[in-house]
Parts: sequence; structure tokens; C-alpha cells
Amino acid sequence: MEVQVLSSAPAFLLDPLSDPDRSPAKAGEFPPLRIGTLVLEVPVVLAPMAGVTNPPYRALCRSFGAGLYVSEMISARGVLENNQKTLHLASFFPEERPKSLQLFAKDPQVLEKAARVLEGQGIEHLDLNLGCPVRKLTASGGGSALPYKQGRLRRLLAAFRRGAPNIPLTIKCRLGIDEEHMTWKETGHIAQEEGMDAIAVHGRTAAQLYDGEADWEPIAELSATLKIPVLGNGDLFEASDALFRMRQTGCAGVVIGRGCLGRPWLFRELEELFRGQPSSPPPNFGEIKLILRRHGELLLRFFGPELGARHLRKFASWYTKGFPGTSRIRDRLVRIRSLDECLALMDEIPDDSPFPQKAVRAKRCKKGGRQKVALPPGWLDSPV
Repeated sequence: MEVQVLSSAPAFLLDPLSDPDRSPAKAGEFPPLRIGTLVLEVPVVLAPMAGVTNPPYRALCRSFGAGLYVSEMISARGVLENNQKTLHLASFFPEERPKSLQLFAKDPQVLEKAARVLEGQGIEHLDLNLGCPVRKLTASGGGSALPYKQGRLRRLLAAFRRGAPNIPLTIKCRLGIDEEHMTWKETGHIAQEEGMDAIAVHGRTAAQLYDGEADWEPIAELSATLKIPVLGNGDLFEASDALFRMRQTGCAGVVIGRGCLGRPWLFRELEELFRGQPSSPPPNFGEIKLILRRHGELLLRFFGPELGARHLRKFASWYTKGFPGTSRIRDRLVRIRSLDECLALMDEIPDDSPFPQKAVRAKRCKKGGRQKVALPPGWLDSPV
């Protein structure tokens, strides 16, 4: 399932070699990331992202580099109820290893039973979502709202471990609900005490959404105080960002989210830097069309022609972001009904167009600005 990318495109304007903190890894500088029984020679994890990290996108990203590739968030209750949509999203291509799945749950019994089922079905790593900031989850006491209730969190993680005693378990969280209700420190210690094998921390609160810059200081503090691996997440848009943050904080690995949307070759660049090599130049548009074609084929294989084409719309928008001339096709891209229709629109952009530097840190997918986090009545009265 290799996707061949040529190397004729010019290098990024920001040269990682120009800053010693962004230079390729030295021999032995970054040890393998050990998450329970999993050993990752390249300490990179694909962030679970709803509607994004389905089997087709995981397969595409995996073809570019080593690491751990986690599914989008799956409802633990949906697993127990044999919900067909949930089970489809929780499936894997036959060649995918390790099988890594993220769960959402707030009921310890439900989580324990779902984890037991999934371990029995051969899932090799489970992650628990404790960081999603969307209203649907936080208003019911789930997602990034849950860690504020330390007793509930402890019971939930204990049940998680009881349900899946033989595979690596991790959690992903944010810094807290807002600046007045930070939870990262307590969450990290509870995770360690209840047998989690690693914790990933996004350096923003739920109230921030994706506003401003991620704060990596708490990630550094947890890395210095916890015995389990701490993984950092937030504003990792270039491969050199990952090495810079690991050197700065001492964290054991990084979690890549928005930075890889429309740029799955970022995992190739990461692997090269972590192996001590300069990262390859980004593809030009002709090469990106080949990647898009392969991605489209995988989406159609997994979702079928109609739903697969609908998924392709958002990915096509990310692949073309920043290229000159894309504004005239954007309205048509969001209405495509087939892969052929999509590729025909791609032909309106010259193949030799270099990847635009401005697109590297361009916003993708996630809503900007801040929010008032929706919580159950009286949720903040006590952290117990």
C-alpha cells in the first residue's frame, strides 16, 4: 500500500537545519517510545480525529512513516449495543497493525465491558477520550469535562484497566475546562496510579478550542514528574516542531493532529528527522494528485461510492489549501459525487505548482475562537 511521492518539489522555506533545536535527531537522542508492550521506534502518534482517522486515512498516513495510528473516537456503549455504524468505524483493514482504537465513555461499567469485548476481538491498544471539547459530550459530563471530577475519573480508569488487563491503555486529555478549572496535573497522577500506560496532553483548555497557542509547560512538568510516558499535542505543523518540543519539554513522544490534514506525508518527514536525516521536500501538486487518487480509492473501498465521495470532499479541500487557483474550484469540490469528478477538478491546477509554504500552518478543520464550555448543572460545585 505504498504511495510513491517524487522529490522534485522545492524544500520548505523554513529550514529545520537553521535552528539547532530543530535539527535532525542525533544518534540515540530519542529512545523508542514504550507504551506498555508497544514499542515505537519513531515516537509519533496520529491523533484520533472524528470523521478523519478512519481506516482509509490511517492506511494512507501509515504508508508514509512509522508510528501509532489511532482510530477516530468510538462510543463504548455503541460497541456493547452492536451499533452497526459504530462497529464499522471500529473496524480495520486486514493489514493494519497494531489495531489501535479510541473510546468515549463516562460510565465505568460500560467502559469495562466494552474494553473486555474489544480486547477479546484482538484490539492491541485502547485510548480513552478525556479531551473532546464539543458540547454534546461536555454537557453530559463526558469528554474534557470529566477529569474535573477526580473520583469519577479514578473509577472510570480503574474499570478501564479491569476490562482490558493485557493490552496497553492510554488516555488523551486537555489542560482543563478553562483557566480557572485546570485538571492536567491531577489527571496525570490518577492515570499513573490507575495503571494507564501513557497520557497524551493537548496544551489547551476546552474553553480555548483551538484558539491561541498551545501551552507546553504543563507537558514539561508532567514529563518530569510521572513515570509513565507523557505525549505532547498542540500546534505541531512541521516535522521540526516535534523535535523542538520534545527537546524543550522532555516528553516521550508527540501526537500529530491538524498538522497532517491534507498532508499525510508529514509522517515521512517526521520519520526522517527522528532517524537523523533531513526531511524530504514536500510534493508538488502533480504528486499530491497521486496521493489524493489513492486516498479516494481507499475511501470508496471502505465507505462505498456515495458516502466515500462525500468524505472525499473535505479531504480534497485540505489537499488543495493554499495552492493558487483553488478558490475557483472550491465551491465545486464540496459537491463532488465521484473520485473521477474530483480528479477532473484537480486538473485545473498545474502539476508543477510547488507546495505553498503558507499552507503549512493554515487552519484546517477545527473551529476557531473560544467557547463557554457546556457542563451539567452544578458540575463545578465540587471536584469530587
